[in-house]
Amino acid sequence: MISLQLKPEQQQIVESAEAFLTKGSPMNLVRATANTSVEMDTHLWSEIANLGWCGVHLPEEVGGLNLDWVSLCLLQEQMGRRLACVPFFDSAVLSATAFKALLPNPHAIHWLEKIVQEKAIAAMSLSGEHAVATAAEKGWQISGNWPAVGSAQLAHVVLLPARTLSGETLLFALPAQSPGLKITSLNTLDKTRSVANIQALGVNLQTEQCLALGPEADAILERITYLGAIGLAAEQVGVAQQCLDMALSYVLQRQQFGKAIASFQAIKHRCALMLVEVESARSAVYGAAFLADTQPDLSVLMLSASQARVTATEASQFCARENLQLHGGVGFTWEYDPHFYLRRSQASSQRLGPVHEWLERVAALIETSDLSHP
Repeated sequence: MISLQLKPEQQQIVESAEAFLTKGSPMNLVRATANTSVEMDTHLWSEIANLGWCGVHLPEEVGGLNLDWVSLCLLQEQMGRRLACVPFFDSAVLSATAFKALLPNPHAIHWLEKIVQEKAIAAMSLSGEHAVATAAEKGWQISGNWPAVGSAQLAHVVLLPARTLSGETLLFALPAQSPGLKITSLNTLDKTRSVANIQALGVNLQTEQCLALGPEADAILERITYLGAIGLAAEQVGVAQQCLDMALSYVLQRQQFGKAIASFQAIKHRCALMLVEVESARSAVYGAAFLADTQPDLSVLMLSASQARVTATEASQFCARENLQLHGGVGFTWEYDPHFYLRRSQASSQRLGPVHEWLERVAALIETSDLSHP
């Protein structure tokens, strides 16, 4: 049986990350980044790298801290609470985890060392259905599109899957400045995050830039999708928790009929429902993160990731809406912060696939396995 009790060192991670991000990513700085053309908070990113967070789950051989997936998710949760305007999820969670799965490949070692040392930001697409790879004289040539890739315009290296004409999957790592590669920033709902489309027009790659192919590439992409879903769910728990905290702070101060509106039974019920959503999602995410550290097979990991993803998405959206509603009329104004969290919750609900796709994955597994026959 997996214990969801945090170890003392993990609790220290929570406390130190909360204290650091409370000071390093206050809402006035989040607003300043979101309301300008600046793509990220470079000062915060530099400080995060100096703390070693970019390599928290990476092996010591590449400069990482060699901690577990739970520790990474604890950081992700605090990132969500403070809407940190940095490419942590895309670089440290998705891309670095993919490179880690490719060790001891020399290219993977090279880029992991740069990610840990803040010398490179990585971005990754998990789907190559719109890209074609063909054999070339000195390696490969790829053409196609990878839509809505997180932090692609900030990246120094991009991990891009593509398919051969026969349907075989290949996974490439290439510098973002490669000739023929075009990265176009998108104007999205969530201004605290950077997203871009990637287009390749006959990009020539060396043979060694193909890091995985065939079943190996498919398995890596599938596992990174599930691990990424757990990481994103942890961030969504942070968003939900902060929405609850903001709502409680406001209703305790807001006076109506000579008393704080927090004393009204209807308000208490709505805050209690938010708390239930937050704690249910946190339990699902922590359970999935602890399970991920046991290296389960893909079907078990998928079930756990789906539960975390669905529960956290629903909690994040519910708490973001309730937070805005409990702020009353001012909650809809630009001067107050609830809309930033509503935007993040809505945008995150579509990353890595919406809720219904994760439910369909589970349904398909149950239909084709012994899980349907207890």
